Amino acid sequence: MQVTTVDLTALGRAAKEASRALAVATTAEKNAALHAIADAIERHADTILAANAEDVAAGRANGLTEALLDRLLLTPKRLQALADDARKVADLPDPVGREYDQRTLDNGIRLKRRTVPLGVVGVIYEARPNVTVDIATLCLKAGNAALLRGGSETLRSNIALARALSEALASVGLPEACVQLIASTDRALVRELLRLDAYVDMLIPRGGAGLHRLCKEESTIPVITGGIGICHLFVDASADLDRAVPVIVNAKVQRPSVCNALDTLLVHEAVAPDFLPRVASALAEHGVAFRADDIAHALLVDTAGLDLTPAGPDDFDQEWLGLTLSLRVLDGLDAAIAQVHAHSTQHSDGILTETPAHAARFLNEIDSAAVYVNASTRFTDGGQFGLGAEVAVSTQKLHARGPMGLDALTTFKWIAEGDYHVRS
Repeated sequence: MQVTTVDLTALGRAAKEASRALAVATTAEKNAALHAIADAIERHADTILAANAEDVAAGRANGLTEALLDRLLLTPKRLQALADDARKVADLPDPVGREYDQRTLDNGIRLKRRTVPLGVVGVIYEARPNVTVDIATLCLKAGNAALLRGGSETLRSNIALARALSEALASVGLPEACVQLIASTDRALVRELLRLDAYVDMLIPRGGAGLHRLCKEESTIPVITGGIGICHLFVDASADLDRAVPVIVNAKVQRPSVCNALDTLLVHEAVAPDFLPRVASALAEHGVAFRADDIAHALLVDTAGLDLTPAGPDDFDQEWLGLTLSLRVLDGLDAAIAQVHAHSTQHSDGILTETPAHAARFLNEIDSAAVYVNASTRFTDGGQFGLGAEVAVSTQKLHARGPMGLDALTTFKWIAEGDYHVRS
């Protein structure tokens, strides 16, 4: 695809100006924009889906994996869900302008904190055009302008979506620069964006480890990283094995190409001889292939219909993003916690157990952004957590952690009101 010349400084300047208009927009004005976006997506659905079909065809011709093609694909149902999510964001409480920590100091000055937008949020993402709408809607509701750089494989889809967004913003009188797409495949623009600190207030990379490393090493803008999930479930000896099977199947196959899908299943040695063949057979019905440690491999080698391979040295450090699952048999909770500590990316990890003390230990000792007891890891999602659409899933610890909804897109300022006070 032809590289388009982009003046990134001009985009950044326009975004900063637009962010000032958004910061003082009323809740009603922002909600009108969100409803207009939903309407525009529905109105232009045929154009958006046609552009996406071109992206998918090009991706298939260029050898994209089925997992990446699934991330790239927009269907009528998925596109309608984006419109519906925009309306749901409009229904969420406005996070801007909330006042708290109010107090009166000994000298009579009245002090409080007020939530305010971050300003301009830059997002770099790869093969998921739905992110274009998710970011735009959440940023708008939180009063932020958005500067978006999607992957080259989604460019046609993103351009079509961005046009619909611009039309919607103009229709309600907000600056079109509230949401801007860097409509170019020029990789140099990524590094240029990382240094656009004069205009961009926060940067969120949503992609692979290489992108995250580049942003952390080269950005002059505060970066929130996350979205890379090597997710674990540990089947304890006391787990209800009948009920554990559908949880594991859901965690792995409900949508295997996303960051909260299960990557490694850990099984207590006391239940492994009975449980592993059962759960592996259930997963195999969905096309799951297995990378098994020595014990798991020995327990499964005679089970019919399995795509079973001995685990290699790196197989427990893989975010599979597809229908592959690592298997390991362990001698207890201590070993399971140690395995998670050694290989997790601190995204989503869980335990299946009927022993409250084991659940409590796992919750206390596993320091992931989301930790589960007797539930699928697939719930780590802004919508599932009641946050509306999410900007990202942060696996770091400063400012935001886990699914990032509206509150994560605000900061605060101190408000001090005096009576012509001077400091003595």
